[in-house]
Amino acid sequence: MKNLSRLLAAMLIVLVCSNVNAQDKNNPWQITIGVNAVDFYPVGEDAPQGDYFDEFFNLTDHYNILPSLSTISVSKYISNGFSFGVAGSLNKIDKFGDLDVADLSYYGLDGTIKYTFTEDTTLTPYLGVGGGYTWVDEIGAGTLNVTLGTDVWLSENVALTYQFAYKHAFEDYLSKHFQHTLGLSIKFGGTDTDGDGIYDKDDACPEVAGLEAFNGCPDSDGDGIEDSKDDCPNEAGLAEFNGCPDADGDGVADKDDKCPTVAGLASLNGCPDADGDGVADGDDKCPNEAGPAANQGCPWPDTDGDGVIDKDDLCPETVGTVANNGCPEVTEAVKKALNAYAKTILFDTGKSSIKEQSSEVLQNIIDILKEYPNAKFNIEGHTDSVGSETLNQQLSESRANSVKDYLVKGGIEAGRLSAAGYGESKPLDTNKTRAGRRNNRRVEINLNKD
Repeated sequence: MKNLSRLLAAMLIVLVCSNVNAQDKNNPWQITIGVNAVDFYPVGEDAPQGDYFDEFFNLTDHYNILPSLSTISVSKYISNGFSFGVAGSLNKIDKFGDLDVADLSYYGLDGTIKYTFTEDTTLTPYLGVGGGYTWVDEIGAGTLNVTLGTDVWLSENVALTYQFAYKHAFEDYLSKHFQHTLGLSIKFGGTDTDGDGIYDKDDACPEVAGLEAFNGCPDSDGDGIEDSKDDCPNEAGLAEFNGCPDADGDGVADKDDKCPTVAGLASLNGCPDADGDGVADGDDKCPNEAGPAANQGCPWPDTDGDGVIDKDDLCPETVGTVANNGCPEVTEAVKKALNAYAKTILFDTGKSSIKEQSSEVLQNIIDILKEYPNAKFNIEGHTDSVGSETLNQQLSESRANSVKDYLVKGGIEAGRLSAAGYGESKPLDTNKTRAGRRNNRRVEINLNKD
């Protein structure tokens, strides 16, 4: 009994020292209580012992079993399948191999480093190695131990454990032997920092209380989407919007909806477009009348009603044609009228100065040109063949430019007019008669088609 007291005291010291360590894994502690059987027979010795593993499970002839709880062990998980444990056991020896012996007491105190091959499965086999000290009556010796066993988990925390250990004594006076253990194991010591019922090891959010369905992570707004995946964690919403609401039901989440209380279009960030012109009502100056975005949702005006909107109409206040950019087109009749007037322009003899009596004709020309504000005209000067060709060329150019200058002063844009002289090169009539020469001395105003 003295040795049993030593054993219990030693185990108490181990338990106290172990429990002061930090518990950083789910249920890191395991305690096993059960019965043990000691077998001195299959250890590779001569009779009364036998060969290694001979009659290994001959319980009747070779096993020494104390019919009561006779072993207790405590182990702590380290990491990566490894754990360390200590075990104490007691027994009565009445069989030494094939021999019957007087009842001898048996005490063992062992430490083992154990590796578990699989975790989180019903069957978890393990292999261990360690050492200890064993007493048979008053004889004690150190042993080297090799252990093989398995846990069969009946629930998350309770298992049936079976193992056998080979104990090789370092002293000849203590025989090597096998010790079998069958017991009930309980895992405990898991940490649940946030108190949500999920141990920290399995808790994806160990410091914040959550739900089992989300591995311990919270769903603050209760919409079935955990906060880490919820774009609106404090406001219940829909899964299709990553947990955000859509108050107006327009298919645009409120957080992205510029008009969250009025159903609108996704293309307009959830805002309505009553006239369907692609401009949201809030930005549309004419919300009930379709118009382009460039004009703030209002239709472009067409002041003269010619079918060409003012912004594209070069003559917005004058009815024209689409082909002529909203301006009226110069007709053949107008072209004839211009030239009829132009041919009556009178110049001083041999000069480019315009006679006073031509002012009315020139004003008529100005009035006609103003009716066609986008049309461009060529002013051409011509002479008869009297005099030198060089002088005639210079005179025709001067007279064409003189008419152009007059028209510009009268309000016609200079960019719409060009002037050129052709001298005597383009006669309309014969230069042999006075009448013919009079016809050849002329100014023409022609439409520039470029």
